Amino acid sequence: MNVIIFGPPGAGKGTQANNIVNKFNLYQVSTGDLLRNEIKNQTDIGKDIENTISKGGFATDEIVNKLIKNLIYDPDKKNKLIFDGYPRSLTQAKNLEFLLNCTNQKIDFVFFLNVDKETIIKRIEKRKILEKRSDDNLNTILKRYDTYMETTRPVLDFYSKNPNFYEIDGGDQIHEISSKIEQKLSV
Repeated sequence: MNVIIFGPPGAGKGTQANNIVNKFNLYQVSTGDLLRNEIKNQTDIGKDIENTISKGGFATDEIVNKLIKNLIYDPDKKNKLIFDGYPRSLTQAKNLEFLLNCTNQKIDFVFFLNVDKETIIKRIEKRKILEKRSDDNLNTILKRYDTYMETTRPVLDFYSKNPNFYEIDGGDQIHEISSKIEQKLSV
């Protein structure tokens, strides 16, 4: 099965994706991790990404789509993908659909972790202390939250028409969110 988890920065996408990976033997496709890896390795793409992210923006669709294509075409990962933080735009959503169709795959479940801005701020402050993530500057996060909600709304509208789309209260406790997602996946 292939799954998408949506949610603004700090919504818990990574945590939930990890839970699903472990329980259902899937491969996590975290655009955030892919992008951070490019930055860490100081590749040319990584330098471009770092510059964009430091200003509160997102990596371009072109860059992200290249990184995603390699994973989708990997035969070991066929129908075992969970997308965490992708797609973020209609262009990316249509690209994902195209790539999956080319490889005879589809999205089986779409989850949107809906979280309000105040909860995000609390989580980011805690994560910044615990994980020491360089992309967790509060002002940058707030800008990324607003940008995310603005650019992702059309993507959510695109997927919300599907019967496999589920909106989950991302403000709940981690185990409650996990339980709700696992119930849907186990049907």
